[in-house]
Amino acid sequence: MLTILGFGMIATFLVLIMLKKMSPMAALVIVPALFCVLVGKGSHLGDYVLKGIGSLAPTAAMLMFAIVYFGVMIDVGLFDPIVRGILRFCKADPMRVVVGTAVLAAIVSLDGDGSTTFMITVSAMVPLYRRLKMSLVIMTGVAAMANGVMNTLPWGGPTARAATALKLDAGDIFVPMIPALAVGLLFVIGLAYVLGLRERKRLGVLTLEQALGRPDGEPEPEQALIGSAGGDVPARKTAPAGAGSTPSGTATGPAADAPTANGGDAQDDDASSEILDPRRATLRPRLYWFNAALTVALLTLLILQTLPIPVLFLLGAAIALTVNFPHMPDQKARIAAHAENVLNVSGMVFAAAVFTGVLTGTGMVEEMARTVVDSVPDAMGPHMALVTGVLSIPFTYFMSNDGFYFGIVPILAEAGAAHGVSPLEIARASLVGQALHMSSPLVPAVYVLVGMAKVEFGDHTRFTVKWAALTSLVVLGAGMLFGII
Repeated sequence: MLTILGFGMIATFLVLIMLKKMSPMAALVIVPALFCVLVGKGSHLGDYVLKGIGSLAPTAAMLMFAIVYFGVMIDVGLFDPIVRGILRFCKADPMRVVVGTAVLAAIVSLDGDGSTTFMITVSAMVPLYRRLKMSLVIMTGVAAMANGVMNTLPWGGPTARAATALKLDAGDIFVPMIPALAVGLLFVIGLAYVLGLRERKRLGVLTLEQALGRPDGEPEPEQALIGSAGGDVPARKTAPAGAGSTPSGTATGPAADAPTANGGDAQDDDASSEILDPRRATLRPRLYWFNAALTVALLTLLILQTLPIPVLFLLGAAIALTVNFPHMPDQKARIAAHAENVLNVSGMVFAAAVFTGVLTGTGMVEEMARTVVDSVPDAMGPHMALVTGVLSIPFTYFMSNDGFYFGIVPILAEAGAAHGVSPLEIARASLVGQALHMSSPLVPAVYVLVGMAKVEFGDHTRFTVKWAALTSLVVLGAGMLFGII
């Protein structure tokens, strides 16, 4: 009964948000509360929620101050040179922009923290996507998949959890997986190339001058690469022959499988104009190298784990605000400017705590896991590594990494051991679902991604899930081909 209710709760939640019948925050609270009552444990709802909130409170605090920190860095112009460099490289070509998104997200993912990766990637890329009228859903999907593949780094979380749960060395798990993960990353970059070509077809052929809102052949001033003081002129497009378009530059015939521009919602160019304006009042060019050094130091300390991540971002945000905006009214203005993102993301984390708390506290997760494992035919026993890889895709999406690696992987390893399957193979196979896991509604970092990009979570889910699941299957297939799994 608990198994049926558990899967029913997950299905109800996904249907409601994908059909946009409820907001993710409301669905994360109301759906588990109702199912908690159906299970007959409504009287324990408060305990489950408080326990879930207690476990996610440090994450919410980290995200709150991280958003303020990176928001200030955007305001003061730390990422403006990155945007200039990316724009020069991409030459206003949507295909290059999407591929650049995948590469940037993969590189930044080396720090092992998904939230930081998404903040930096979105900060650098979203002005470019808005300028070129590109789909922000493609940006969030590609970034999430690239980060998901890279999330298997030993310091990223899943590998360490698998090693701890099965009492193995993290290096023994990860190093042999590198070829399969490399194939997965190449697949994401290849997918980005295809999606970029679709965007190029939808938008037409853009020149750098058109993207910058300047007549062809006009000299390219340095500052024009990131905007103009008088406001941005929307990019013009040269439509390919036969392509239907409106005067505003929006294709009338939607490309196959391509979401509408900007995640389905029309975006106001004023937002991107403010981000790109090289003469905005918040710029601090004299403090550029201080801010760069502060950010490098912060990321270094994050990797070295010198202090807890929430503490590091709290200190970083306080220093950044104090140095760049020494006057109290200016500090209040910067905090207020980023308050919406802070509230949306931290609120979503605490709402997810309700979902996680009920799913775990009622015992639904454990029963779901045992039911699935028990349903595996005995003939599949010698192939338990393959079974683990396949199961990791949905299970890491529907539950936290802690729940999967500490609750389910040991059960799968025990079943595999009875048929001579090495725990190392089980551990490696358990990592393949991470490409999809990073878009799970139970992962706080994904709310940073969609929140900063101003993309509806349902739109992101509909677009990303199928591609992320395919990426996980590619990693699994490569692992089997190389004899790793």
